Formats: sequence, C-alpha cells, structure tokens
Amino acid sequence: MSLYLGILLFSFIITSLVIVPFIDILYRLQLTYQTPLPPSSELESKDFSQIINQQKWKIGTPIGGGILIIMTVSVLFAILFPILIRFGVYVTSVFPLKEELNILFFTFIAFGLLGLFEDIQKIFRLSREDFKRFIAMYKTPLLVVLSLLTSMMLYTNLRMSIINIPYFGILRLGWMYVPLAGTVIFTFTRSFDITDGLDGLSGGVLLVCLIAFWALSLSSLDTSLSVFIALWIGALIAFLYFNVYPARIWLGNAGSLSFGATLAVTALILGKTFALFFIGGVFLLDGLSNLVQFLSVRFFSRRILSVTPLHYWLQSRGWPEPKVVMRAWIVSIMLALIGLWLSPP
Repeated sequence: MSLYLGILLFSFIITSLVIVPFIDILYRLQLTYQTPLPPSSELESKDFSQIINQQKWKIGTPIGGGILIIMTVSVLFAILFPILIRFGVYVTSVFPLKEELNILFFTFIAFGLLGLFEDIQKIFRLSREDFKRFIAMYKTPLLVVLSLLTSMMLYTNLRMSIINIPYFGILRLGWMYVPLAGTVIFTFTRSFDITDGLDGLSGGVLLVCLIAFWALSLSSLDTSLSVFIALWIGALIAFLYFNVYPARIWLGNAGSLSFGATLAVTALILGKTFALFFIGGVFLLDGLSNLVQFLSVRFFSRRILSVTPLHYWLQSRGWPEPKVVMRAWIVSIMLALIGLWLSPP
C-alpha cells in the first residue's frame, strides 16, 4: 500500500509543479472559456437566462485541465511502470497485462482527443448553429462508435462476456456483452460531460469514485490498474486545488469525455459494473435529468424541471454554487460506500 501512496504523492507533486506554468500558458494563448452554455431546449431559454447571468463572470477561465491530466498520467505511467518491473515489483493483473493497458490508454486518450474538438468550439467562439451541427454530425455518432469499439476490444482482447450481479450470480451474455458494455461506456461519458458545469463538481465527484475503485483494484491485486488510478488521483487532487470555486482552470471536454469513459472501462475491467451505477450515481442523476427533460420536451412539449441538468436546476432554486458542489460530494461519498458494500471480494 505504501508503494501506491508514494506513486500518488509523486503524481500530485509533479502535477502541482507544472499546473501553474500551464495555466499561465493558457492565459497567454487565450485558450479560455468564451461563451455561456446554451439551454438544453428552447423551452428553457427564459429560465436559463438566470444561470447564464450567474456564469458570465467565468468567461475568460482557461480550458485545458483535462489535457494536462491525460498527458501527466500517461507520461508518468510510461516512465514509472517499467521502473517498478525492473526493481522487482511483482506485477499481477486480472487480464493479460499488455491487452489491459492497451484498452485503458486507448480509452483515456481517444475520448480525450474527441473532447478536444468540442473545446475548440468554446475557445474560438463558433456560432451556436455551428455547435449544434458539430453535436449532431460528429460528437454523438463518434461517441457511439468509440464506445462500441472499446467494448468490442474488451470482448475480443480480454474475452469479457459476463456481468457479475452481487448476491445473485453471474450473467453470461456472449456477444451481447458488446452493446451492453458500449451502452455503459457511452452513458457515463455523456453523464460526466453533462455534470462538468460547476467549479469543482465533476472533479470532486470523480475523486470519490476513483478512491472507491482504487480500493477495489487493490483488493483484486491488479497492479497496473492500481498504479494507473494512483497516478490519476494524484494529478486530479492537484488539479482540484485550482478548480474549486472560483476556478482558475477547467477540465474542458477533453477531460470530461476521457474521464467518464475511462471510469466506466475501469469498472468493467474490475467486473464491478453493477457497483458502478452506485459509485458513479451522481453522474447518472445529472445525466438522467437531462435525458428525461429532452424526452419530455420532444414528445410532450413540457418540461419536468425549469432547467437542466440537475445542478443548474438547484442553482435556479437559489442554491449557491459551492453549496451545490459540496452537497454533490457528500452524496457521492455515500453512494460510493453503498457501491463498495455491494462489491464483495
């Protein structure tokens, strides 16, 4: 355990050293948030204006924390993991080591690159119509393709085809595992992306989720996954110091898409798919509020909530931003404990 804690602290120190110069570079290059997010539907426009007014002061905040974390974790893993093997650390993994790492870093980097395209829209102030066109023509279809491709890799490379339901047993799915796992990956990717709207919200909830899955990876004796999560947690803590209210840097879509997908893949590799729905429950609640609103407006021309997602609705009800975030962290901690309770060895 001391080895993994040392890796976490090392990642924290390295990220802390580079993040301030990185933020300064983003300011100099004017790679900053420029346009308030549009409402989820036209029916929300009037009520959403209050949220836009509350968010206006954030214009000019640098975007790029996700890219920094992806690069830091990837580089540190590439350097440290061979050193650990050379110094005789006994490496075990649930699946073939090379295949497991290939899938993990494919998810971590590929989804991040897709999110980078959406960050470009925010930075260079593309029109709202251009943004809608991007979402319709590129983002959602590519997310579906990437999610299915990742689930196919899990099925073919790691021979994964079962779901473990605690206290009930193992459900053998065969090739049906591919669409099911793809749906899980897509759901958490979109839900994380939707949740990333307030200072410290998605990052803090993710930290709770990662600590829970870190404990599960340690109990599963998966060395590579434990090292990866330790590096991720260390970098995330350093990022959160500058991301809590009022934020000096945001994750951006590169981070939100990458982290949502990788969180889901981590749970799938550990065989804790059922626990994921509790541990990542805050992300699901936020994403579900958006989906229910969309379906209600689309088919009934009515809103369930005045605005969505859920964290914006709470703001519209008068909750200060830090209060929304802190309460979300507390709920996340309790849901993570439930998820761990439902994850017997």
